[in-house]
Amino acid sequence: MHDVIDNRDKQRFELVEHGQTAFADYEVKGDRLILPHVEAPIGLRGTGAASRLMEGVLSIARERGLKVAPICAYAEAYMSRHAEFADLRA
Repeated sequence: MHDVIDNRDKQRFELVEHGQTAFADYEVKGDRLILPHVEAPIGLRGTGAASRLMEGVLSIARERGLKVAPICAYAEAYMSRHAEFADLRA
């Protein structure tokens, strides 16, 4: 179970922790989920929030049958470090 929500109005996935929101902007093109930007506010940096956000985003992508194109350097690095999500790479 993940706590990441899809804020379709803002086209971003969000994870709220301690009253602050980490987010991953996205665009869907066909069966591809494009991640151009992932950000955690200063207060959440170093807490693992961005990692939990990415785990949730990738779980949602898997549930929806989407392949992921990590444009953002953080998203790319996360996917490179986590082989369990290699099958999702676009």
